[in-house]
Amino acid sequence: MDGNTNKSHVLVLPFPVQGHINPMVQFSKRLTSKESVKVTLITIDSVTKSMPILESGSIKIHSIPHNDETPPQSYDLFLEWFHVLVSKNLTKIVEELSDSEYPVKVLVFDSITTWAIDLAHELGLKGAAFFTQSCALSVVYYHMDPEKNKLCVFDDGVCLPSLPLLQKQDLPSFVCQSDLYPSLRKLVFSRNINFKKADWLLFNSFDVLEKEVIDWLRTQCRIKTIGPIIPSMYLDKRLKDDKEYGLSLFKPNSETCMKWLDLREIGSVVYVSFGSLANLGEQQMEELASGLMMSDFYFLWVVRATEENKLTEEFMSKSKEKCLIVNWCPQLDVLSHQAVGCFFTHCGWNSTLEALSLGVPMVAMPQWSDQPTNAKFISDVWQTGVRVKAGENGVVNRDEIASSIREVMREEKGVMLKENANKWKKLAKEAVDEGGSSDKNIEEFLKLVIN
Repeated sequence: MDGNTNKSHVLVLPFPVQGHINPMVQFSKRLTSKESVKVTLITIDSVTKSMPILESGSIKIHSIPHNDETPPQSYDLFLEWFHVLVSKNLTKIVEELSDSEYPVKVLVFDSITTWAIDLAHELGLKGAAFFTQSCALSVVYYHMDPEKNKLCVFDDGVCLPSLPLLQKQDLPSFVCQSDLYPSLRKLVFSRNINFKKADWLLFNSFDVLEKEVIDWLRTQCRIKTIGPIIPSMYLDKRLKDDKEYGLSLFKPNSETCMKWLDLREIGSVVYVSFGSLANLGEQQMEELASGLMMSDFYFLWVVRATEENKLTEEFMSKSKEKCLIVNWCPQLDVLSHQAVGCFFTHCGWNSTLEALSLGVPMVAMPQWSDQPTNAKFISDVWQTGVRVKAGENGVVNRDEIASSIREVMREEKGVMLKENANKWKKLAKEAVDEGGSSDKNIEEFLKLVIN
């Protein structure tokens, strides 16, 4: 037996949007902290130009050129374009990288690029599907796949194995509003292919966070929980230089945010952010702005440059004593700042995990995709936040926004939410620390990868 077999080169293929790249870059850092593994992250030129991914340690970036061809704007066309581009180039990349000391053995691919498993197997590689959303969501998609089941959502909700009773408003938008997102609906349900074909399923979650769900999933397939995947310095501190994700699509206003927070008292600030994709309608933006003012707390609000025109001049002049509005900020630093008392969030999975890992209670205002299901778990299962209620027109009004903030920041329920948030913070750290459930799963995965 030659000495080459106990080393391995892992290729990592994220879907090229920030919320998918971030956790897969973080996972790559965890892998390369072990001496026997090299990692190459595969992306495309337009991504490396717009968000510089920092090469760190043994992580290398392989950017696929597309000769200044602009990627298509529509989801449908982009998905097909990305598929064709990777398919044309993967064989050559594997050949280039397969040096004798670190042979390429595994492709870790974003679970929505379901075609990647066939490419991996054709090249003689093992394939690991990486899920950037919760385990609960996979159970919903597994059981509600329109190709296999005709599950109806009744007035009293839907009951699925290992999940709490889910009402219509708790289900992913692709289940309930199938006509609105036909291509994305098709895409999310196609991920069920991974359950049949992938050699491993990796989830950015941890065992105690979704215990019943994970126990059930393990009866169906080979899953490994490897999260929460956030920079080590905010959790177990074992990777000494790991302070940030290593890329940002936007330029954070780090200094401005932190100096402003330093002037505020402990737990006195509401942090408001809806992630890198959500777009609020003008009426909802106006209600949110008014609700934040009515709550009478300081607030730090991330409003992307493309959304700023939805804020009125009157609001901007009235609010300047109470708030700081920025286009982007270093979210982990903000959430871990003692001045922040709650996180008003769209409940994207990365943001949800960050708040849980840093012990910050939430006000949940989900928009679409997996966010309604995450909000259900935040309010009812983990009990670390309250969920705002939308009116019949789908808009959450200012009174509801203000009262929900006060409930978390000032009322008795807020004390319980903070205690629970601190409990999950401790459990998240334990999961990734040495000997924790996610740490053991990463070690086991590595053993399988290098042999």
